[in-house]
Amino acid sequence: MESLILILYFLSLCILFAFGIHGLVMLYYYKKTEGIKIKDEGLSEELPQVTIQLPLFNELYVIERLIESVCKIKYPKDKLEIQVLDDSTDETQQIASNLVNHYKDLGFDIHYIHRTNREGYKAGALKNALNFCKGEFVAIFDADFVPNEDFLIRTIPHFKNDNVGMVQTRWEHLNEDYSFLTKTQALNLDGHFCMEQQVRNKAGFFINFNGTAGIWRKSTIFDAGNWQADTLTEDMDLSYRAQLKGWKFVYLNDVTSPAELPTDINALKAQQFRWTKGSIETGKKILPKVFKAKLPLKVKMESLVHLSGNIVFPFIILVAILNVPVVILKNKYPELDIYYSLMSIFVLATISTFLFYMYSQKSIRFNWRKKLLIFPVYLAGSMGMAINNTKAVFEALINKKTGFVRTPKYKIENVQDDWKKKKYTSKKIGFVVWLELALALYFIFGIGVSIYYAEIAAIPFQLLFLMGFGTVGFLSLKHALSK
Repeated sequence: MESLILILYFLSLCILFAFGIHGLVMLYYYKKTEGIKIKDEGLSEELPQVTIQLPLFNELYVIERLIESVCKIKYPKDKLEIQVLDDSTDETQQIASNLVNHYKDLGFDIHYIHRTNREGYKAGALKNALNFCKGEFVAIFDADFVPNEDFLIRTIPHFKNDNVGMVQTRWEHLNEDYSFLTKTQALNLDGHFCMEQQVRNKAGFFINFNGTAGIWRKSTIFDAGNWQADTLTEDMDLSYRAQLKGWKFVYLNDVTSPAELPTDINALKAQQFRWTKGSIETGKKILPKVFKAKLPLKVKMESLVHLSGNIVFPFIILVAILNVPVVILKNKYPELDIYYSLMSIFVLATISTFLFYMYSQKSIRFNWRKKLLIFPVYLAGSMGMAINNTKAVFEALINKKTGFVRTPKYKIENVQDDWKKKKYTSKKIGFVVWLELALALYFIFGIGVSIYYAEIAAIPFQLLFLMGFGTVGFLSLKHALSK
């Protein structure tokens, strides 16, 4: 049993190290491609027909903000079509329908498309509406977005290259400073967009459409096999199928699309569950095709990391649970001390992750040092999400299918706004929450063990685990009961 504990602990650390050190790979390509600029050749005199699709489900708080902002986008009315794809089952139907009629009276080519079922969920709604789509290009915005007026002016020119199939913009955050929860989400998303998306795109790796705030060439969607609902990340799935067909993607780090971040941790956990499970499902579906394709080895390996990265969550839990018995074993068998010293190299993975987020913040913010103060909270929160996301990983691995649970939005834009008395908040307290709180108690015990054995080096990580599992579990309970 003691040998098994050590082997599992060491292997788990190796896997976490491998994925953690990937941040240095991103930093290498970030520096290597820093001078590459995405060219914008300007709008043509003859502008193409564009359709903007707005998929939504029960979004009564934000539907007016969304449609109003889309109708403010600068583009000739006779070249712009708007499709409101409403699968709602509540009063959102009437609100959306009335808004469509209002803007139609103002001269907009806007249509209300309501389905009586959610077959295929978001992918099904997009695929269905594509049959009635007039545009040569199709932009998509989720209900939590407030697109800027210059979105089309700054994205359409990139399609002058006939090989470009999709253009993705960077997400901005309407309510970043609302709470620690939104601040950590902003840090995480900035890392994804400013480092992963930007670097992969410039270095010639595959990137993914992020489901919203991007625009497709309609023929690319058809050529890649259209929207498919067999994974929970239909956007990532279609992205890889399109790029495997030879289509080029463009990521614009300097073009932003503001959006509302989840303020309820249970809504965030549902979102993270969907993203985690969907990426593993997509990896199982797409990676065999990637490795069979005639692609450079580095592209295949980066795709492997991209599509399988969420596999780390079960190993985070293993490292967390085994950390305490390992401290005991270290003091029981002093001759093993040299092996524990070797394990200190795994601290490099944490340093790699910090540098990854540091450079992402430096690339877009003048006050990046202040923003990085939230990094320990983000790191702890990532650990705290491990149980929720591990469940998602296992469900994907055993092919357990679940419905598309959308992330509710409450139109929270400043600290005075309150979401707790609004519809859509979750009152469900599942077994995951109790496991999170149980692990928090476990690490109180673990810290006591480390103090007893004077293993000072183990305490900072145990404190992170305690803060992560304790905070996520407590907030999950608090936000559910606040309803």
